[in-house]
Amino acid sequence: MISLLRRGLLVMLAAALPLMANAAPGQSAHDIVQDTTTRLLADLQANKEQYKQDPSRFYDALNSIVGPAVDVEGISKSIMTVKYSRNATPAQMQRFQENFKRSLMQFYGNALLEFKNQGITVGSAKDESGDRTSVDMIVKGDNGATYPLSYTLNKVKGEWKVRNVIVNGINIGKLFRDQFSDAMQKNGNNLDKTIDNWAGEVAKVKQETDKAIDK
Repeated sequence: MISLLRRGLLVMLAAALPLMANAAPGQSAHDIVQDTTTRLLADLQANKEQYKQDPSRFYDALNSIVGPAVDVEGISKSIMTVKYSRNATPAQMQRFQENFKRSLMQFYGNALLEFKNQGITVGSAKDESGDRTSVDMIVKGDNGATYPLSYTLNKVKGEWKVRNVIVNGINIGKLFRDQFSDAMQKNGNNLDKTIDNWAGEVAKVKQETDKAIDK
């Protein structure tokens, strides 16, 4: 049961990044999540076997969707926190963003390829009158269990973009922030070393997620 739950959570974390792709200007947060979820599942259904034979093609496809679709700069600064991001050069920030996206695809992309969707329900946005909102989703797995997911979205230049995801009560953004801070301390506040080794830190966050589910 734990392994099934863990797999479901990894699926949703992987899905959390590409859901905001190809948003039409002015779309509501709910419609962006709903419409793109439908397109994502249709693409997976059509190409899953091909992607399984060539996972790198799947990772590249996801990465091409993620780039323009999420608040990459905001997410990166949030993970680094002001303490470290204010001292980072533009080149360091860019490298961190690229390493972060690539690592997520590597460690969580396979979960999507194994997912047998039995139904997804997207809730209404909490409040779209300001510059921040959230959209809840319930995913039903092939074992009948349901998994809750909540997206946090921010408005960036007038368009909704994903900023964080909470999976079954686990705040993924906070896990990454804590991991970045720990890595900086272990690396003697060497930002380049922390950025270049970020793939290993993403793997540790995955392990922390697993531990939280096992409790």
